[in-house]
Amino acid sequence: MPGSGEAADERDGTAAETPAVAAARREAGGASGSGGQKEHPLRFAPGPRPDMSRDEDEPSRRGASDPGAGRFTEKPRRYAVGLMSGTSVDGIDAAAVEILGMPGDERIEVRLLAFENKPYPADVRREIFELFDPARATVDRVGAMNVRLGRLYADAALSVIGAAGLSPADVLVVGSHGQTIYHAPEAGYTVQIGEGAVIAARTGIPCVSDFRPADLAVGGQGAPLVPFTEYLLYRERDRTLLLQNIGGIGNVTVIPAGCGPEDVFAFDTGPGNMLIDGVASLVTGGALAMDAGGALAARGSASETLLGELRQDAYYALPVPKSTGRERFGADYVERIVRHGRELGLSDADLAATVTKLTAWSIGDAYDRFIAGRHAADLMIVGGGGSYNPVLMRDLAAEMAARGVAVATQEEVGGSSDAKEAIAFALLADYAMARQPANLPAATGAARPAVLGKISY
Repeated sequence: MPGSGEAADERDGTAAETPAVAAARREAGGASGSGGQKEHPLRFAPGPRPDMSRDEDEPSRRGASDPGAGRFTEKPRRYAVGLMSGTSVDGIDAAAVEILGMPGDERIEVRLLAFENKPYPADVRREIFELFDPARATVDRVGAMNVRLGRLYADAALSVIGAAGLSPADVLVVGSHGQTIYHAPEAGYTVQIGEGAVIAARTGIPCVSDFRPADLAVGGQGAPLVPFTEYLLYRERDRTLLLQNIGGIGNVTVIPAGCGPEDVFAFDTGPGNMLIDGVASLVTGGALAMDAGGALAARGSASETLLGELRQDAYYALPVPKSTGRERFGADYVERIVRHGRELGLSDADLAATVTKLTAWSIGDAYDRFIAGRHAADLMIVGGGGSYNPVLMRDLAAEMAARGVAVATQEEVGGSSDAKEAIAFALLADYAMARQPANLPAATGAARPAVLGKISY
């Protein structure tokens, strides 16, 4: 899947705090002790459950905010649900949020009310991986999984709505990214499944899905899309921030100090957890689905010989904007790495350490090639499953410290690595309902802004 917002997949680990991370947390105002704190970089935060009391004559918040009723501007406070499934295929991230302010208003704020992760059933996860292979992704199999995922997404939406203390009638919209099974921006198409009409029918809530094709239709990559929401929620007047997501694929959003939306750019840095997970699974015969907590890599040493060869992959030098996915860094790529590693006499742990260090290197290399010459960054905020891998975070902190950039996790600046992508799609859906564009052409390469998504009622 494109690396514009991939689901977390290392939740079992706990990231160790390196000196660089500790310094970043102090810089972000998160450390205890004396001294002035920086302005909090986030415009979203966890919040209490909403007060659902209202007068009998007051319509539901969805009805009062329904653009079709011509009353959208009457209710700047509304509720939405975002659903995200990433390339790691670990399950469904669901976030219920409260949105304040109007789409198109850069002062919009988002409050996280509830977050849940619903793991995929084992047979669903297995079949999704099979659908990554175009030869096996026959129309009947894709169609059946499209409907089945729609049902699972609807169940996840209803569950998180209940966890937030809401009812479906209170929710304006569900935004569902879907599960990417193929991404081919060079050919002008991308395939996400998880039928939005099924979600709308089972929840009784309008659903916005299939966000990426609208950007592709105007010449973009269809990814990354999350940078639009990162601009709205994270920008600062005095600091340049890098929002680095490490899901299956790594992607970075550059938010220059005092920027406008036209100044923000983003791209996929390369493999994130995809190679780490793939190596862990392959060398253990499937006993491990991931290198949880970096435990396997921690026992090994990275091979400079293999690293040197992997760094020559042509993707890293491709100009931005760019995106990538399993089509490039998937199972075949992992098999070649492991086979060559065996020829070099590397152990399982050495292989894990090598691909972990490759992910960290690719992020630093991307900064050198495409960012540093335009904007010297102050802070990199890391989210996604990779932020839970202490070995990866150690390697990344070392890479960025050499470049004068502090590193912190989403949690260390008051955010949520798990919920961030789902929150983004709730906000993107809100923009779709208001018929407001929600892509950043500088990030995706699109010729113009576009309204994203298809609405099912």
